[in-house]
Amino acid sequence: MNITQTIENIFKRFLPSPFAIAVILTVITMLMAFFLTEAPNNEPHLLTILSYWESGIWNNALLVFGYQMMLILVLGHILVLSKPMNNLITKLTNLVTNTSNAVLLVCISTMLVSFFNWGLGLIFGAIMARKVAEAAQARNFKINYPLIGAAGYVGLMVWHGGISGSAPLKVSEAGHLSSLMSGVGNPALASRLPELITFQDTIFSGFNLVLFGVLLVVIPLVLYFIGKNTKSSYVQLPVYKGNEAEKPEDLQGAERINHSKIVGIGFGVLILIALFYQYFDAIKNLAISPNLLNFFMLGLGLILHGTFSNFLKALGEAISDASGILIQFPLYFGIMGIMRDSGMIVLISDFFVSIATTTTLPIFTFFSAGLVNIFVPSGGGQWAVQGPIVVESALKLGVPLPKMIMALAYGDQITNMLQPFWALPLLAITRLKAREILPYTLLMMVAGVIIYITGLLLW
Repeated sequence: MNITQTIENIFKRFLPSPFAIAVILTVITMLMAFFLTEAPNNEPHLLTILSYWESGIWNNALLVFGYQMMLILVLGHILVLSKPMNNLITKLTNLVTNTSNAVLLVCISTMLVSFFNWGLGLIFGAIMARKVAEAAQARNFKINYPLIGAAGYVGLMVWHGGISGSAPLKVSEAGHLSSLMSGVGNPALASRLPELITFQDTIFSGFNLVLFGVLLVVIPLVLYFIGKNTKSSYVQLPVYKGNEAEKPEDLQGAERINHSKIVGIGFGVLILIALFYQYFDAIKNLAISPNLLNFFMLGLGLILHGTFSNFLKALGEAISDASGILIQFPLYFGIMGIMRDSGMIVLISDFFVSIATTTTLPIFTFFSAGLVNIFVPSGGGQWAVQGPIVVESALKLGVPLPKMIMALAYGDQITNMLQPFWALPLLAITRLKAREILPYTLLMMVAGVIIYITGLLLW
């Protein structure tokens, strides 16, 4: 049995559904808090922990955060289902003649799109891979379809270092860091927190852009040489139609509003005008927030779809992707509430500080984030749970917060090449199996780990 088959079997046998994992982690956190911390004022400890949990679940700021992350995924999916995006994908796939140039095209375009939005990149890469297979089938040439499918998934190893990255997005919101660390640790340390950390220090920093540039060169080249040295075969797939625009006839009364391009595009333009008026200073200062990004994608989505009817049809297809976020995020918020209010965050950060230096703390953060991502396959959920530990540890050791935030982001995204959860939409669209793409995604993960660790050591 090869290693990829073994990994797939381990995930199937020992890892339950993401919701079940969230429940298990909740119980484990409660037990750790019960045995490692003390109840205030001699109150029943278990009841106190349950109180922490409940208040964390319904934390207003975190619930807003969860809804923002849902919109980032859904609006990104809606964008890629528009007719202009479909036309672009079709034109790009017409350039393909073999596996090697196919993986270059799919990999580079998917990484660039994912840098803008991870939801958009995930579906874009999947449809690109499927359309490449259909082009090969129509023009009767052989390809390595699993390798091309892996190239369509590569955006998930760069997304958190991009514009839709959960941690960099949230820390660019005024007051988020203070809210996140409220009641955590030493107030003197908390007083050193900045009001916000702009994209100029994280996503658009010279360091992160250079690192993304290296990945944009190395990963496609790795896949290109694999494509040159692996066997190809003919594929047989039905044509993927996606979200086709409706062509209604004999519309009457209010029905015309839903199918009017003037109304749909006009409202999208109105949203973009409001966006640039409201967020001009934020854009100029690179303080990109989830609200800014979602507002932009909402307006752009309406313009690209043209009508409310087409937009809502795409919404119906995209909304199922967000179901996991809707129900799992509150459980992660509850875990964060327990860890914060019981004092566990301080205990864990003290442990990391005791074994780390200013050089090694970002490396520990990278690997721990990669491990946590296997069990919490969501950058937003992971930031809610691990973010306070990262910030507290950074403040105690004097490591720059932007570096620590990006170390968490890099670690979170790299093990997506091992964790099959976010590959499910791609597998459904491409009709590939996880074990078929895993050999290639594992190689990309190894290359990515080397690049990210080297980058963090040189930062």
